[in-house]
Amino acid sequence: MNFLKIITSFFGVLTCLSCQTKTSDVLVLITPQELKELSLLEGVQLVDVRTPDEYQQGHVQAAENIDFLDADFEQKIQHLDPTKPIIIYCQRGSRSAKCASKLIAKGFVKVYDLKGGFVQWKNSGMKVEN
Repeated sequence: MNFLKIITSFFGVLTCLSCQTKTSDVLVLITPQELKELSLLEGVQLVDVRTPDEYQQGHVQAAENIDFLDADFEQKIQHLDPTKPIIIYCQRGSRSAKCASKLIAKGFVKVYDLKGGFVQWKNSGMKVEN
């Protein structure tokens, strides 16, 4: 009987780990340099999920602003293509992490999240567009 419990627990842990692996296959944290390189690829969607005020103070070139905190966020992301890679960032990484979870739940195939957010982008000396 104890053997059965051990085997059941083992397969339960394997199931949980396989789910986490799938999420990590879909979600990738990237550096500012990687964002710069990936954003040049054809078909990659670049989204700034900060507020419009934060966006107006500076953003990554060619980034579309879709405020994660906006009540209409779910509706506004409907035009994004879940079959194409998407790069998201916020100010420091908290909102974009929550956004990434929503995008993955909606079936997005590849989500890149800028580690450290826009603050890290600026601190790395990358170009800021106003």
